[in-house]
Amino acid sequence: MTMGASMVVIGLSAVVVAIREGEAVVLTVRDRAGGTDACGLPFGPFDPEGHRTFELAMRAFVTEQTRFNLGYVEQLYTFGDKGRDAPLADVGVPEGAGGRARVISVGYLALAPAAVDTHFQGSEWRAWARFFPWEDWRQGRPAALQALEPALRAWAAGGGQRLARARLLFALDDAPWNEERVLERYELLYEAGLVQEAARDRGEVPPAQSDALKAAMGEPMISDHRRILATALGRLRGKLKYRPVIFELMPEAFTLSALQRTVEAIAGVPLHKQNFRRALERAELVEGLGRLDAETGGRPAELFRFRREVLDARPVSGLSLPLLRD
Repeated sequence: MTMGASMVVIGLSAVVVAIREGEAVVLTVRDRAGGTDACGLPFGPFDPEGHRTFELAMRAFVTEQTRFNLGYVEQLYTFGDKGRDAPLADVGVPEGAGGRARVISVGYLALAPAAVDTHFQGSEWRAWARFFPWEDWRQGRPAALQALEPALRAWAAGGGQRLARARLLFALDDAPWNEERVLERYELLYEAGLVQEAARDRGEVPPAQSDALKAAMGEPMISDHRRILATALGRLRGKLKYRPVIFELMPEAFTLSALQRTVEAIAGVPLHKQNFRRALERAELVEGLGRLDAETGGRPAELFRFRREVLDARPVSGLSLPLLRD
């Protein structure tokens, strides 16, 4: 489809999440256009003639770009804001077609039980704390917020409801932290001109920032891929409450400690150990395997499995996330 000198391209973006050494990681690829150190998500254009469905096309793109085969996948959102453009050659349009494309992207969230090394040039698993350092409260209030708070207050001095929004989203002045509002936090930082993508998208020179503030802003991504990643993280954190999706990130056999660390890595906050295990017992989501894991580095722990058969037997909820604030 064309509009004037531009072309509209339907793109497919994948947020592939796994756990590695207790950290939530996302599969990234290098900017294929070159000229930048920023990475992005696996992405490709949908071909209505050659692709049967969006999901099958997205799976093929991920495998082609990273050599990684997807398991659990769900559609995330459709992204089509103004500013989502790219050189035609960079979105799969044949050589010789000049101009740029307006990209309408269908995002997908994929969960993997292991961050298997892809051994493919340009692809890499990266901790998503590198993109959102203010989101990790597992060890208490993140240091990134110490550098970020003065910048937020300076922006909020512009009046209106700015300070109220900043307080609510970033837990300033002892306001409670809501782990699900990842996208709203990123969009406020974008509106405030604090993240690098804001100046880039406006064609402006990035404002001068201290090294501490630059680090607190996290790493930029190409196009609006960091916004897509923020959407995925918020969706996954919310979904923990009403669906047992966390088990899509676990191997067939796991310890309860490993399961707890995985939930904490996704939610970004610490869990109360005893209450977490009581909640698991009430939900009847896991079953002991009658054998121990001797590779824990300490006292051997019992191995469990997810009772996947309960999904067909009855409605199954997720985990009781208010426990995260105990």
